[in-house]
Amino acid sequence: MSSLPVSGASVAVTTASGVRMTLCSSGVIAARIDELQFELGEGPQSSVARSGHIVMVPDVAAGGHDDWPVLGAALGELPIGAIFCVPIQMGAVTVGVATLHSDRPLSLDHHQQTTALMIASAIAAGAVQQAMVSASDDTAVESAAAPALRREVHQATGIVLVQLNTTATIAYARLQAYAFANGITVLTVARDVVAGLLTFEDTHPRDNNLGKEDDDNRDT
Repeated sequence: MSSLPVSGASVAVTTASGVRMTLCSSGVIAARIDELQFELGEGPQSSVARSGHIVMVPDVAAGGHDDWPVLGAALGELPIGAIFCVPIQMGAVTVGVATLHSDRPLSLDHHQQTTALMIASAIAAGAVQQAMVSASDDTAVESAAAPALRREVHQATGIVLVQLNTTATIAYARLQAYAFANGITVLTVARDVVAGLLTFEDTHPRDNNLGKEDDDNRDT
């Protein structure tokens, strides 16, 4: 996207099964912006995925991140001035998001937004195809610039789902909460879960016992 006044970019798609994959990032900063949104479960990427419209944050330092306050605080620690999330669409369907950033505050004019949409549309088919191939390739290597499949996160979510007999949404939320509370990444937590070093099973019985105690107290 050299035709746009941006410093870096990342590309993420969502498969038909709902798995989100980051296919590529131009550098460590772009990768970190993407990773923060994945870990925190909030940000302009999610808004674009839902609405299918560009979301622009012309001045990251100016605040006003009411829809994603935790992400807004985290972004303030990165050397970026602006963020633009552009829908990657095939027809009327949004299949992914391209996240662009600038090292200084700025806004995209109408022509630049149109250019961004055209570029995103042009890469849509290739991005989806790459995601499908990568999803079935167990030898794919992740890197700081492209933490692509995050297989361990999805595996850990499935493990916690079974441990707690809950939904995938709640299971992933548990991973996020544990990571946030301990100041580590979701990927680190996921690796411990997959390796059997961390289990969420022991919290479930206690939760049930607490509920039972509350019922007993009410009966008395």
